[in-house]
Amino acid sequence: QVQLVESGGGLVQAGGSLRLSCAASGRIFSANTMGWYRQAPGKQRELVAAITNGGSTNYADSVKGRFTISRDNAKNTVYLEMNSLKPEDTAVYYCKISSSGYLRDYWGQGTQVTVSS
Repeated sequence: QVQLVESGGGLVQAGGSLRLSCAASGRIFSANTMGWYRQAPGKQRELVAAITNGGSTNYADSVKGRFTISRDNAKNTVYLEMNSLKPEDTAVYYCKISSSGYLRDYWGQGTQVTVSS
């Protein structure tokens, strides 16, 4: 079993910044991918950014140049630095961990990010 706990969400004005954190605990395989997804009301959950244990990253086009994903393997923690936030970034942000060693992916409980115009 794996537990993921997100933190760092909140309310911010457009143009502002937030930093999300997600700490994983339990049975963590060293080879894994951790990622951030978001889901806005009435929309499907979508990938925001992902990072492998080796540091390879992938971003949604809508956040390239504004968001940065990073991780601390020793702490099993992934971060999402969000700059130049826009109202359309408003969503619940979820952390996910994937590994070939798991039967399924694991998700966090989500953290709300609200960007006011």
